[in-house]
Amino acid sequence: MSYFIGKDQAHSGFSAEDEPALRIDPGTGEHIQFETSDYSYAETAAKGSSDDLTSLLNPITGPVYVNGAEPGDTLIVEIVDIELGDLGWSGYFHGAGALAGVMGDEPYMRQVPISDGIVHLTETISVPARPMVGCFGTAPATGRNSSMAPVYSEGGNLDLTYAGIGSRLYLPVRVAGAYLGLGDIHAVMAEGEASDVAIEAAGTITATVALTKEFSVSGPAIETATEVIFVGLGDTIQESLANGYQRAFRFLTTQHGFSRGDAFTVMSAMVNSALGGPAGSAEVPAGSPLAAGSITTHHVPKSILTPRG
Repeated sequence: MSYFIGKDQAHSGFSAEDEPALRIDPGTGEHIQFETSDYSYAETAAKGSSDDLTSLLNPITGPVYVNGAEPGDTLIVEIVDIELGDLGWSGYFHGAGALAGVMGDEPYMRQVPISDGIVHLTETISVPARPMVGCFGTAPATGRNSSMAPVYSEGGNLDLTYAGIGSRLYLPVRVAGAYLGLGDIHAVMAEGEASDVAIEAAGTITATVALTKEFSVSGPAIETATEVIFVGLGDTIQESLANGYQRAFRFLTTQHGFSRGDAFTVMSAMVNSALGGPAGSAEVPAGSPLAAGSITTHHVPKSILTPRG
């Protein structure tokens, strides 16, 4: 059996106060389709401005209530497929991103055709699509987490290219039911999303949901075919690096039997760190286009997790 959640079930964040769009049992392998929209980009293009939009910015679809999920559990979301529409959007919002100093005050919005798995950036430059899920998370214990900024320990607008087809997302459960939401499809994105946008696209995410009570995660993690990636969050880059790198260390020592010394030495040689997305990890004043805090990623090669003789 498969389930479909339409883009009309969209929210501007993650909260257990939202009525579940679906209640499911975990671990069945049943597919859930999350339809996403590009309304805010189309409206911005039509108006020539992002001021006073009537559509939600960066909405997530859901939430999904996971039966049996309790605080301390870990949700495991596998991205089975991402279906793209026939166009995406590239756009500059005044004051946002690393190119604000050269883009100036004039807004910019471009439709980007997508066909047969190819994204046509300009008349002469086209690239293969690499679809990914930009925003994913569960509800906090109280209140509401934004789907824009910052990123929280429960997830949010992470904008990490690793969250593509075939990846598994590991998320902490803070409330009964977890209240999972997914959204913000990117057809293709430069690592780090320094311009504050990718090639944003409407489409449909197909996922499965499992649950484990065997271990807890303190923040988002992503498993790909070759790596387990831990997200670090902190008010400074140094704090974010320490947060994520120590998560990787605890993963090796508590779940894979590494000694303290082995973990230190292997990580020093094999576990790469990188900057994450631009949404930041700390609250900023209302209306500010700038992010605060830092997101980092820490990459544990799965090859070092094989049994050691």
